[in-house]
Amino acid sequence: MDLTDQPTALLPGDVRMPLLGFGTWQATGQAGFDAALAALDTGYRHLDTATMYGNEREVGRAVRESGLRREDVFITTKLPPDRVGRERQTLEASLEALGVDQVDLWLIHWPPSSPGDSIPMWRELLAARDENLVRAVGVSNYRTAEIDELIQSTEENPAVNQIRWSPSLYDRQRHAEHRDRGVVLEGYSPFKTSDLSDPVLTRIAAAHNVSPAQVVLRWHIDHEIVVIPKSVTPERITANFDVFHFSLTAEEMRDIDALGEV
Repeated sequence: MDLTDQPTALLPGDVRMPLLGFGTWQATGQAGFDAALAALDTGYRHLDTATMYGNEREVGRAVRESGLRREDVFITTKLPPDRVGRERQTLEASLEALGVDQVDLWLIHWPPSSPGDSIPMWRELLAARDENLVRAVGVSNYRTAEIDELIQSTEENPAVNQIRWSPSLYDRQRHAEHRDRGVVLEGYSPFKTSDLSDPVLTRIAAAHNVSPAQVVLRWHIDHEIVVIPKSVTPERITANFDVFHFSLTAEEMRDIDALGEV
């Protein structure tokens, strides 16, 4: 399955971001390289890394050794919040480690501890985008009020906000707040906060002859929420990608949404 065949979210600048990505947190060294390469071999075309993960070099090597064209793999990396004033230097180090001229998405990893630092940091991301060092820019772990502060100060909306998300964390209002602002919601740790033995998930999984984990991933995709499961186990990497042959009914989606509304 090529990038063009996968469901995507449309970011500003006509940038297409695959709704299913591969998370690489805690996947370092040879194991990190092997996992990223296995993901690309399986069909993933979206890899999520960060300066703080210490694995950009391995992710970049996996992209090169996959034999895929650079433009066929969507790469996200993230800027640590303590790099205020060193944003460009940090990005250049990321590009060098990844072995690329440009990343597809660059995020502020967490809001800086000093609230006054968020806007200057955001302006540096916008400048990097305008210089084509990155195709799109966004944030991670930001609250809606913090996103609004960036928008009000620069009239530029983050393309993405990457936050912890799963059925049990489903928040209809927060989902709507992102949509209303044109910010793509991207969820991480989809399984960590999910009870995969929940009767709702097991019932829906049985109806589609899939696993509860696959139901969780499909729920994100059917909501047009980007999701980045992570694993270093080849079988699980493959299973997590095998979610394009079924979709959930409106009733099933409502039942899963309700897990976060109790």
